[in-house]
Amino acid sequence: MTADRNTDAETGKMAALIEEAEKDLLHTYNRYQIVLDRGEGMYLFDTDGKRYLDFMAGIAVFAFGYGDRDFNDALKAQIDRIIHTSNYFYNEPAICAAKHLKQVSGMDRVFFTNSGAESVEGALKAAVKHAYLKDGRHDHEIIAMEHSFHGRTYGALSVTGNEKYRDPFGPMPGDVKFARINDIDSVKACISDKTCALIMEVVQGEGGVIPATSEFLREVRSLADERGFLLIFDEVQCGMGRTGSMYAWQKYGVKPDIMTTAKALGCGVPVGAFLMTEQVAGSSLAAGDHGTTYGGNPLAAAAVCKVLDLYEERHIVEHVQEISPYFESRLDELKAEFPGIIDRRGAGLMQGLVFDRPVKGIIADAMDHGLILINAGSDIIRFVPPLIVSRENIDEMLRILRPCIEKEYSR
Repeated sequence: MTADRNTDAETGKMAALIEEAEKDLLHTYNRYQIVLDRGEGMYLFDTDGKRYLDFMAGIAVFAFGYGDRDFNDALKAQIDRIIHTSNYFYNEPAICAAKHLKQVSGMDRVFFTNSGAESVEGALKAAVKHAYLKDGRHDHEIIAMEHSFHGRTYGALSVTGNEKYRDPFGPMPGDVKFARINDIDSVKACISDKTCALIMEVVQGEGGVIPATSEFLREVRSLADERGFLLIFDEVQCGMGRTGSMYAWQKYGVKPDIMTTAKALGCGVPVGAFLMTEQVAGSSLAAGDHGTTYGGNPLAAAAVCKVLDLYEERHIVEHVQEISPYFESRLDELKAEFPGIIDRRGAGLMQGLVFDRPVKGIIADAMDHGLILINAGSDIIRFVPPLIVSRENIDEMLRILRPCIEKEYSR
């Protein structure tokens, strides 16, 4: 199947919309010159009718693809009941969502947020408060990873291991030291008697699609237990089944003290959460320490409930486990074909191809030919398709991508 354009579409509508947007929106995104209008399964359509095969999934958000009737119907039903109250009251969807999320995560307590960055903010506050209750000090340190990405709010930015994001907004809050993923000696060099937490992605996303090794995870867990600091796993992108287990850490059996989740948790509805063990919950955040107007409201919580139900009913994690080896093998074929592709790495349906040059041109060319991809740094194409992706979708993606790579290397 190839990209097509609806001849009945209003010609030029998209260009006019982009021109209007540039007058009104704050220019904080270098957007592709596309206005997306609707979606069906693995495909998105712009306002001029062109179809795109989506291997970005809203940045690892749309697990079921687009236009899922069961999911949409659940949201519509909740809208007709109640959309929002406030956290001065309980609501039934949030109770359902918390119970189900505890079951699939193995954690004990849940706090619902509006986003992944907000989940990281809450996790950091919980860790600092936990340390304060132990020793009464205000000078605690946090260890994070180089090349990590945890969000763009101030607290999340402070533990994001990329200077280009932090430097324009310094000094950052808190005292953060940066180690290197899969380098336990670099972690040990950062530990002091002030260390209260270590935060890391189990699979780094924007930093290069780099999975932590099982040995490294076991070692940081051991160090946290030995030195008395908390271990925080950021599962915002690599969680929700994307790597072949509901949360990436579960495959290794290394449990965190605090965990963050978002993205596919709401499959397009803005919702996230941070979760913790009972031990941390009993000695960290108390009434009045943290809050949110919208977090866990009935509509967002209904989305979480339905998402988790559909994951179970449709065996989404099992499908990821089944399709991932085929995906990896096809990407390995592409790597073998082009010497300029120097590595393929990742886990499950979170994969990256590392090139010997910037990939911006390849991604733009693929977009022109009806394939949506995303980078991870300047030289890596990141693949995070909807979790319903099929072998046929993977084959179609490669049919579009291969000539784009050939064009880049023929220049």
